[in-house]
Amino acid sequence: MNRKQFLIMVALVAILGGAGLAMFWKDISGYKESGAKIGAKVLPNLKAADATEIHLKDDKNEVTLLSKKGSWSVKERGGYPADVGQISELLAMLVEAKIVQSETIGESLYPRLNLGEPGKGEGSGTLLELKDKAGQPIAKLIFGKVSLKKDPGNPLPNAVDGVPAGRYMVAPGKIQSVVVVSDPFANVDAKPGKWLAKNFFKADRIKTLTVDEGAAQWKITRELEYSQWKFAAGAGQLDPSAAVAAVNALGQLAFSDVSPEAKVEGDGVKTIVAETFDNLTYTLKVAKQKTGDDYLFNFVLTGAPPKTRVPEKDEKPDEIERRAKEYVDTLKRLEARAEFEKILGQWTYVMPAKALEPILKERAQMVVQPRKAGDEKGGPPPGMMPGFPR
Repeated sequence: MNRKQFLIMVALVAILGGAGLAMFWKDISGYKESGAKIGAKVLPNLKAADATEIHLKDDKNEVTLLSKKGSWSVKERGGYPADVGQISELLAMLVEAKIVQSETIGESLYPRLNLGEPGKGEGSGTLLELKDKAGQPIAKLIFGKVSLKKDPGNPLPNAVDGVPAGRYMVAPGKIQSVVVVSDPFANVDAKPGKWLAKNFFKADRIKTLTVDEGAAQWKITRELEYSQWKFAAGAGQLDPSAAVAAVNALGQLAFSDVSPEAKVEGDGVKTIVAETFDNLTYTLKVAKQKTGDDYLFNFVLTGAPPKTRVPEKDEKPDEIERRAKEYVDTLKRLEARAEFEKILGQWTYVMPAKALEPILKERAQMVVQPRKAGDEKGGPPPGMMPGFPR
């Protein structure tokens, strides 16, 4: 290479380097103008306390969460109490959300990242809007696809394509970059049922449990809280495990949704009555939904806890006095719980069929079943096949 060729090459390198540098500064300039700085907060001016309305919408669902006098409710579920914990978590995540990646793409390409507005065609995302107490918007975002990160050390089958590590997001109607935040925001969900407070009635210390006794069903009872269960009337030996399963199921009911317009009615309605040692009576009406396997049910709570504790048999004087003092605090909790549960009785709930299976058994299923051949005494020893030489 002669001197002339060398100088030409140096000049070309300088030109190309200058062009590259110019393109670099152009990108940086556009990046700064968009405000999408890596590490910056997506909503730098947001204060969680300012949000009094949260609206979420996708192509199939829509939910509005309202705050009034410090209490949150779900508008689409007749004002049913909302899960304050979930709402607080979502607002905290929005306040702290930081940008980890920024891409400048045209709005026509948003559907590829599920960032289109709901109701405007395919490729839409989940719209989130926040408003203040005056009804003025303070934030509007669309959440798109979840960003995945490869994790070769994760053995789970659903981690083959990567694990959730972030979420694509854009502010509709504004000229700015599409950003990725460092949290997948799994709680951004427009289904109203997801946001309902799951605190529910707790039928514990049950004394008698009746399931449509007048319609050839059953009623079980016990004399003391730790006594054995038995049928209140009629022939047959009660299966202890079936009785315990029914009582436990009633004390652990968890609904999946609230149905403000639905009514529990029709020929298939079953009545469940639970009387407790605390003088509280829960009366449930249960019926299959017209479609699907789930049940609709509502309940009424009647009665009130006794003002004073009744001593148990053979209690000593010092035990009576000590337990009477302890009951003062117990009574306060029972009265507060009963007051809350009576409020919950104004709604109709959706319950998965599986949760009610132990309670809705026929009487024949509550009776001790006869042993099968080979199970009775005198059959082959455990672990020995029938006919095996002894």
